Amino acid sequence: MSAAVVARLRAAGCVFAEDEAALLLEAGGDLDALVDRRVAGEPLEQVLGWAEFCGLRFAVAPGVFVPRQRTRLLVREAAALARPGSVVLDLCCGTGAVGVAVAAAVGAVELHAADVDPVAVDCARRNGAGSVYGGDLYEALPAALRGRVDVLVANAPYVPTGAIALMPPEARDHEALAALDGGDDGLDVQRRVAEGAPDWLFPGGWLLIETSGAQAPATVAAMTRAGLTARVVADEELAGTVVAGQLPTA
Repeated sequence: MSAAVVARLRAAGCVFAEDEAALLLEAGGDLDALVDRRVAGEPLEQVLGWAEFCGLRFAVAPGVFVPRQRTRLLVREAAALARPGSVVLDLCCGTGAVGVAVAAAVGAVELHAADVDPVAVDCARRNGAGSVYGGDLYEALPAALRGRVDVLVANAPYVPTGAIALMPPEARDHEALAALDGGDDGLDVQRRVAEGAPDWLFPGGWLLIETSGAQAPATVAAMTRAGLTARVVADEELAGTVVAGQLPTA
């Protein structure tokens, strides 16, 4: 391992400088250019072109939202509700990591995904996220999917607009704003997801949204207004919070 690379990364504030140096060395190509990008604050996953999530490797293009480890809770809860043959929809899919990880955990599912960012849509297709559509939430979906979804997962943006500037530079400067900004209270997109879900869920189907502990009560309220029965799941170790809502069967 190059001591000079480690020293540059450590000076730039990279906590795991040795590990990152090893990955950059393994990546091949122009090492100096890769290190320059990382030192400038670009997320390691975007520099490498991939991210590890739920034991799988996903392509990550510059500007695309990088899967967070806390989102493993969303995968875990969705996988517990799905079964082989389920119709699974990943909204605000980014790289498609959530839907693909659910499918890997459950077995053969009918997987669909959608994102408003064309670069993310391309990533999701490269990552094998099933049928991937580009567009704004449900507007992107084919009419034939209406009323058929068994498990709908959404890692929709939930950072309040005023808090974007407080995020780490890796996120605020290198990920699409549309993947981060959730409006004044962070819940604008979540409310739209919840409001539209009943039209797309099969009776008894589930909507699962990643949120924060502080925002969870408002996420529950949004699902309740949409006619879903909602509950909160939290995992302190992962620092993750998910709200799961079920559409009544009748």
